Amino acid sequence: MTTPSNPSIQNTRSDHLIYLVDDDPLQVRLLAAQIGYFGYSVIEFTTIEALQEAIVREAPAVVLMDVIFPEGDMAGIDVIARLRSTIPVMPPVFFISGSHDFHARIEAVRAGGEAYFSKPVNIGAIIDALDRVVLGKNPEPYRVQIIDDSLIQAKTNALPLQRTGMQVSIITDPAVMLNTLEEFNPDVILLDMYLGDYTGLELARVIRQMDAFLSVPIVFLSSETDREKQLEAVGLGGDDFLVKPIQAAHLISAVTSRIERYRPIRNLMYRDGLTNLLNHVSLKDRLEKEISRAQRQKSEISFAMLDLDHFKAVNDQHGHAVGDRVLKSLSHLLVRRLRASDVIGRYGGEEFGVILPGAGPEQALQVLNEIRESFAKIRHQCGQTSFGATFSGGLTSRISSSADEICLAADKALYQAKKAGRNQIKLAE
Repeated sequence: MTTPSNPSIQNTRSDHLIYLVDDDPLQVRLLAAQIGYFGYSVIEFTTIEALQEAIVREAPAVVLMDVIFPEGDMAGIDVIARLRSTIPVMPPVFFISGSHDFHARIEAVRAGGEAYFSKPVNIGAIIDALDRVVLGKNPEPYRVQIIDDSLIQAKTNALPLQRTGMQVSIITDPAVMLNTLEEFNPDVILLDMYLGDYTGLELARVIRQMDAFLSVPIVFLSSETDREKQLEAVGLGGDDFLVKPIQAAHLISAVTSRIERYRPIRNLMYRDGLTNLLNHVSLKDRLEKEISRAQRQKSEISFAMLDLDHFKAVNDQHGHAVGDRVLKSLSHLLVRRLRASDVIGRYGGEEFGVILPGAGPEQALQVLNEIRESFAKIRHQCGQTSFGATFSGGLTSRISSSADEICLAADKALYQAKKAGRNQIKLAE
């Protein structure tokens, strides 16, 4: 058993720390290793007393709690119920048990359990639940693009948005608008009506001519009070019209509501339904943009094509539902182990594409091999049996080429990896 390293901490919270509690040492070690491959830190406990001592000092992101202990068949549920009455902020609890009966599940719900997993544990299902809780607490910040020729006015509007955690980009010169929009990829655009030699209506028309921003909400900001002109602005591509000066609370509400409506629509358009990664078209589009950025900044970039080995056999032997879980496991692993700046997409079927901006071939090869080795150790559950899976990859760093040429180079290297025996990454010549 490992205990928290700093006993002086009083119920602090660690976003990636998992407490795993089970009186079976072998079960604890095996499950902790599986969860650890996905980037979580796991502290193991084999007694209820050890958990009680640790959780008051340092609270984890999630507690994975067995139900049956020597103290009783419902001891795990009972101790969680007691802890909830003594700890000010109890972390989410997922129960694990060999008992599948209705009564145990009801008691788990009454104790505040957020999930209930039956043994043998499906690691993919646990990672799904962990990611929903942990990543859900740290959603991608809202991105707001302000286009206003007055820097003072732009900063005045940006400040309350930034205080809520939003990322704000300011453009005061419309001539640089196109490149900035592509790189920042905003969730909403706040656009002044009058910008020196340009009007907001003209800029809105230009923005709407760009496929990537057809559905991005545009909110006009102006001191214009003529209702006819306001309606014209909305009719020509705007989603709302706010009259300056704007109260901070009103601005925050207007921006938040539009992003909350826009993001689910954007996800349907640009993301794969199973893995929530970028879809094929979106991945190719991002690759073009990252290549252009690397060329402008004279920086490195790598691109990899990854493909699950013998995936047809997985579907044939275990069924497509299990095959889907394997795909999701790989997508989870890529998201957890790669940087936030890296771009991941489902290229099609069992094939994935990974863009690594700023990474040369050696660095990219090392990172992808570490992920490949971790994935090969993961056990996927099918009924009472478990099995492993591997993937192969092709990697290229040819930034002078187009997206199509880079994909072709990576695909050729992937073919060489398959030909050489699979479960390896090949660097394109």
